[in-house]
Amino acid sequence: MSVSASHFKTGVSCEDIRRHNETVLADCEEGDLLEFPRSPYSHWAVYVGGQRVIHLSGENDGISDGLGNPAKGASISGKMFDKAQIMEDWFWDVVGDSMVKINNYQDGNKIVPSRQEIVERARSRLGEPGYNVLWKNCEHFATWCRYGEEMSQQVNDVAWYVGLGLTAAAGAALLANVMLGDSPKEKKQTSRR
Repeated sequence: MSVSASHFKTGVSCEDIRRHNETVLADCEEGDLLEFPRSPYSHWAVYVGGQRVIHLSGENDGISDGLGNPAKGASISGKMFDKAQIMEDWFWDVVGDSMVKINNYQDGNKIVPSRQEIVERARSRLGEPGYNVLWKNCEHFATWCRYGEEMSQQVNDVAWYVGLGLTAAAGAALLANVMLGDSPKEKKQTSRR
């Protein structure tokens, strides 16, 4: 696999990334959630042992190609794409040039079943097609396997920032209207004169 240096942080060599990923892989236990940071999103998988992961992915669709373009695989309008599916792959084929991390982020808040049950859940959906960035993405699948509930902190974070942006835009528009003066009522009276 060719690796683009543009994906790396300054000063991090391919060898450093490989050593990091080998260390994380050695610490993995079956049922752990693995996060593969990409730009501008993270890909998620469930570790099933034997250097294998199960994840929701696709071929050259922006989901698994590491190009950071999930828009190629899903539509914000809610269209479901069947070219992505749940599959089992070798860890090293999925990690690419990401610096993987174990991220069982809901362990303190959710009930975690046995590692065997997590792996069985993941395997029970192998071959299932479909992808939607808002409600059926790789993080939704991984969290369902571990916690029995589909969650995506990435989607929640984006929704929060979009809401914050819309609130700021509405506030700026209101402030501009107040500062610029004429209300619609004043404009009507002025135009009648």
